[in-house]
Amino acid sequence: MLFSLLKFGTILAENTFYLEIESDPNNLITVEEFVNYFSVELGIKEEKLPGLLLSVTEATTNAIIHANKSNKNKKVKINVYVENKKLFICVKDEGAGFDPQNVPDPTAPENLLKDSGRGLYLMKVYMDEVNYKVTPEGTETILVLNLP
Repeated sequence: MLFSLLKFGTILAENTFYLEIESDPNNLITVEEFVNYFSVELGIKEEKLPGLLLSVTEATTNAIIHANKSNKNKKVKINVYVENKKLFICVKDEGAGFDPQNVPDPTAPENLLKDSGRGLYLMKVYMDEVNYKVTPEGTETILVLNLP
C-alpha cells in the first residue's frame, strides 16, 4: 500500500483509489500505471483491462486537452471506488463543460475518416455506463464497469 500512497496519492478507504495530475498529456503514462495498479488490487479480470485502460485514458485525455486546455495549473482528479459490485471511475476536470449530445457520431459516414472524435464512443463500447455531471467547478465523467 505504501507504493500507492507515494505514487498515486491517497487511499481513502478499502477499494478506493485517488490520483490527481496536472493537465499535461505527458501524465497519461501515470494514469495508465494507476489503472494497472488499481486493477490488480481489485482483481479486475484480465480481459477487461484493455477496454478499461482505453476508457480511463480517453476520459483523462478529454479532461486534459478539451476541458483544461493543457493548462498545467489546472488539475485532473481521478477517484476510483467499488460499490454494489460496480467499479466507478470518476474523472473530474476544471473546464467549462460540454454537452455530449453535441459530439458528432464517429460512425456516421462523414466522420469515418476523421482522425479524432471516437473517445466518447469507445468509452460507451467498453464500459457498462458512462455518465457526465457538469458543475461550476468542472465536468465529471463517470465510468461504470459491472463486476462479477
